[in-house]
Amino acid sequence: LLSHVAGIGPKLANAIVAYRDGKGKFSNRQQLLKVPKLGQKAFEQAAGFLRIRDGNDPLDNSAVHPESYHVVQRMAHQLNVPCQSLVGNATLASKLDAQLFVDERCGLPTVQDILEELAKPGRDPRDEFRVAEFAEGVHDISDVKPGMVLEGVVTNVTRFGAFVDLGVHQDGLIHISQLADQYVADPSDVVSVGDVVRVKVLEVDIDRRRISLSRKQLSG
Repeated sequence: LLSHVAGIGPKLANAIVAYRDGKGKFSNRQQLLKVPKLGQKAFEQAAGFLRIRDGNDPLDNSAVHPESYHVVQRMAHQLNVPCQSLVGNATLASKLDAQLFVDERCGLPTVQDILEELAKPGRDPRDEFRVAEFAEGVHDISDVKPGMVLEGVVTNVTRFGAFVDLGVHQDGLIHISQLADQYVADPSDVVSVGDVVRVKVLEVDIDRRRISLSRKQLSG
């Protein structure tokens, strides 16, 4: 089952099991980074799908990604409750206005996803998840060229578009005008965090570390 998690293939799955068997069960998600050959990129892809039960942090047993824990902490602070009280508590989640927690790292659709996951922490997104196959030989932004068609994972959805992890340590942006062949009013109508998408590279600005992408004629 582990091998079907985003970023985790058969070899890494075996490495995780071997590490757990040798060191004992994991107490938090960050410990996954100690597994041989499990790097930061694989961790970023897989962390939201790997649950740590009875660990140090209750959020590690939810579908909330570690990169979004700061949002949950702000939510808990507003309600004056510990973070663990939010996990699996649809009543508390319903009291929160997602718009209040939008920041430069998490757009409104992402915050809404967080609230949904908090209300249903046991939901397993792997049923609808397909692992992205990063292109061979494309490891850095300097390897990305206009015209390339690549596969990646949506990491954030904002009102102006979606960011996509291409496996090059710099997310690319699909502007809202490039998300589909038809008009898109709201990016969250066509993509969600965790979606595997095929994109065409429109432009690469290495100095500003920007990658412009398009899904036009590829979104079918």
